[in-house]
Amino acid sequence: MTDQGESGRQTDSNRPPAISVSVFFPCYNEEENIGPTVEKACAVLEKLAADYELIIVNDGSRDDTARIAEKIAAENPAVRVVHHATNLGYGAALQSGFKAATKNLVFYTDGDGQFDFAEMPPLLDLMQQYDIVSCYRLNRRDSIIRKFNGWCWTKLVCLLFGLRIRDIDCAFKLYKREIFDGMQLSSTGALIDAEILARAVRKGCTITQRGVHHLPRTAGKQTGADFRAILRAFRELFKLHRQTRSKKRWPINLKAQ
Repeated sequence: MTDQGESGRQTDSNRPPAISVSVFFPCYNEEENIGPTVEKACAVLEKLAADYELIIVNDGSRDDTARIAEKIAAENPAVRVVHHATNLGYGAALQSGFKAATKNLVFYTDGDGQFDFAEMPPLLDLMQQYDIVSCYRLNRRDSIIRKFNGWCWTKLVCLLFGLRIRDIDCAFKLYKREIFDGMQLSSTGALIDAEILARAVRKGCTITQRGVHHLPRTAGKQTGADFRAILRAFRELFKLHRQTRSKKRWPINLKAQ
């Protein structure tokens, strides 16, 4: 039986629990983008009546990102800021975000505004069946060279680690926070997404994939394609492969839709 009040309506005790989600944005020199990005995310989460926290990870920005992030946090108690004194790399920023997260689910997307946060809520129902939703970019709004490099990188990572992921580095992913329990991450650069997915599958986690729209950058400058970042990604990739190649092949437990 369900508990009912005097009016016969179902009481609050029988309502489904609120969505519990940590959302974080890794940022490097995003002074023009972080404000609108956070504002949109908060509006969407408020409509969901979610139990949420929003974390801005400032990875040693040299512009006004840190000041703007602190101002946002001062005005909204649901927002926190994690600062790196110097630029440590994309992987380090994601690691800080995952460590700071306290809710049942963890979602991240970049602070550059190239994704529509309104496409996040439809992913939440999928967490009843899967441990991770790894999205892929529809009509990726980048240069031909950048898209080609991304395609090659995804194919190489999938070949080395036995994965079937359409877009390894798409910065629109939702996780159950518990998958990070006991997971030791080593990447501080661009390998981080591949490392998380590979280690998660090895733990037996289930992954599904969804397409999301990719928007053109309207402000700021992309930083992920410089030579040093690419070189570090390849060093980390082959180091991770050496560490795992003598172990049992990772099970494939994926569903792409």
